[in-house]
Amino acid sequence: MAVKTLRLCLAQSNFLVGDIEGNAQKIIDICQQARQQFQSELILFPELALVGYPPEDLLLRADLFPRCQQALAAIQQQVDDFHIVIGIPEHDNNGVYNAALVLHRQQIVARYFKHALPNYSVFDEKRYFVAGSEACVVEIAGVPMGITICEDIWVDDPIALSVKAGARLILNINASPFHLRKDAERHQLVRRHIQRHGVPLVYVNQVGGQDELVFDGASFVMNSRAECVFQAPAFEEALYPVEIEIENSAISIPPQYCAPVLSEEESAYRALVTGVRDYVCKNYFNGVVIGLSGGIDSALTLAIVVDAIGAEAVEGVLMPSRYTADMSIEDAREECHTLGVVYHLISIEPAFHAFLDMLKDAFAGLPVDTTEENIQARCRGLILMAIANKKRKIAMTTGNKSEMAVGYATLYGDMAGGFDVLKDVSKTLVYRLARWRNRSGEVIPQRVIDRPPSAELAPEQKDSDSLPDYAVLDPILMRYVEQDQSAEEIIAAGFDEAVVRRVIRMVDAAEHKRRQAPPGVRITPRAFGRDRRYPLTSGYHRHRQKRPEPQASD
Repeated sequence: MAVKTLRLCLAQSNFLVGDIEGNAQKIIDICQQARQQFQSELILFPELALVGYPPEDLLLRADLFPRCQQALAAIQQQVDDFHIVIGIPEHDNNGVYNAALVLHRQQIVARYFKHALPNYSVFDEKRYFVAGSEACVVEIAGVPMGITICEDIWVDDPIALSVKAGARLILNINASPFHLRKDAERHQLVRRHIQRHGVPLVYVNQVGGQDELVFDGASFVMNSRAECVFQAPAFEEALYPVEIEIENSAISIPPQYCAPVLSEEESAYRALVTGVRDYVCKNYFNGVVIGLSGGIDSALTLAIVVDAIGAEAVEGVLMPSRYTADMSIEDAREECHTLGVVYHLISIEPAFHAFLDMLKDAFAGLPVDTTEENIQARCRGLILMAIANKKRKIAMTTGNKSEMAVGYATLYGDMAGGFDVLKDVSKTLVYRLARWRNRSGEVIPQRVIDRPPSAELAPEQKDSDSLPDYAVLDPILMRYVEQDQSAEEIIAAGFDEAVVRRVIRMVDAAEHKRRQAPPGVRITPRAFGRDRRYPLTSGYHRHRQKRPEPQASD
């Protein structure tokens, strides 16, 4: 028998959560493109593509399901002599299912309900879905193919059930969020399944930003020898054709295009760009306003935002005070000129002076402290929000993960804004990303990278006056925040006990600030926000330390 070639297409697509009708039309358009451009016989769409992922409490709305069924009917009418696999929420008397449907000749020819419902980290699928328990194997082009969804490949049972039911190829549709080194985890996981069961696997993932989450795509195919024979580029929305050879129902997948593996810096940077672009564009903001201090955080934020939405949609605001160094203004101006961004120079001195005058009676007899520093930050926050409101733009904050962790930020000041690009980026990674962005031409002035970081809210102020050196701080934060290590474990790893206990106290005391912080792009396995959720009021560590002093709210 002659070898037949099955033309499969991976729809590595970017859908908008809740836009059911828009997503349906996009699915129809993609099907038409796949048929016309690649003569595709099988098209795979990501998990819950019709409603977008994650739909969260939209799934609790009764009117969601009739809209999904209406949109599905419109898609079915366009599916003739080819197959598509599409993710959709479905419900019956038992509850709601995370489903994958196989459509062919305007009919639903197979249906699969996701078995493994993740309920950790950023996932809470058990809040919404009932787990399936049956395998789904459907014959396409003479090959029995097993359908699975995302988390099903992170456990063995769904794959084993499919193989036991006769599957010779596994089709896995995903909405798998990005974090650093996630692609290697996926490959390792799939490789183990194939080595155990001897069945090749096709993995399609969605791409794009959704609130804090970013999806990198990075769809791939592994053959029965657990070799990666196709790898789609990360962070690029497109249709990717794959050819599968069939002979006497036996299949082979020859080596095809494999995109190069991205460095950690490029992966992080492209994730940040993707997250910013989709948050701004999907929420229909007119553009972005950024306060530029002349420091490295605002400089990197500016570069990312310009790369995401274009310089013409970005507005910089320089807001010097009596403590701002001339070089800070010079560097911020240079950043704007290099990237082609318009900017305003607005001194906060009149506002700062007015507030001090207004508060002099209330502050009488009290020494100068961080209160006066925070007033300056809040003057800047007010200016940024005023410009953003007036022009229907979004104000971007520039705080990094290290600062957010220890509370080195001012509520309603530098934390004022709608989105924080660097919320999950440690200070040491900020420097790495700045150097990476400068690799083909200096966008961030070298002086900004070289000079000691400072908030410039007091004379000769440096971050090191209030915090351990970032080279010491960040590894402690990674262990405490991302790995949940105890103080004793961190100290045993060689860190100074006094520093460790001080850092932990600062992290715990800043929970109320983080709860009020804007959302930001998640790029690590444990980000602040929906990922790491701690009580605001807690006595967990009180037995190990003296009763703390009452905290100020800023």
